[in-house]
Amino acid sequence: MISMNSKELLDMPIHDFIIPAEKVAHVQLGNNAEHALLVLTKTGYSSIPVLDSTYHFHGLISIRMIMDSILGLERIEYEKLEDSKVTEIMDPDIATLNINDTFKRALDLVINHAFLCVIDDEGTFVGIMTRRVILKQLKKHVYQSKKN
Repeated sequence: MISMNSKELLDMPIHDFIIPAEKVAHVQLGNNAEHALLVLTKTGYSSIPVLDSTYHFHGLISIRMIMDSILGLERIEYEKLEDSKVTEIMDPDIATLNINDTFKRALDLVINHAFLCVIDDEGTFVGIMTRRVILKQLKKHVYQSKKN
């Protein structure tokens, strides 16, 4: 088997490593915080993408963001969950990958994120690329390089 050199690995397109959008839990802009917390809790994820009805990516929402939004001075104000909208709580300023990006760009960004949302040129959510997938590819590359 021919080993891939580092440049080939870094220049590889990311599309083969993406978990497709259909398999990714998400919430929509119009959902309330209670729904988002339910989805996050049921899936066990700490954060999930926020999409609109046409699957365009708008940001991420996390359990921490939701909890911060309902923390009062003396108690957790659970009653706020129903009236708070995802759009008021989410973080819209999230690093993303484009479907045409390379493994190098993913590697650069994943250092600070457990997963990266992948979008197409129109901003439509395509899926996610996880830190786990990136590390598995790096491990595979390193072990192949050692054999040669």
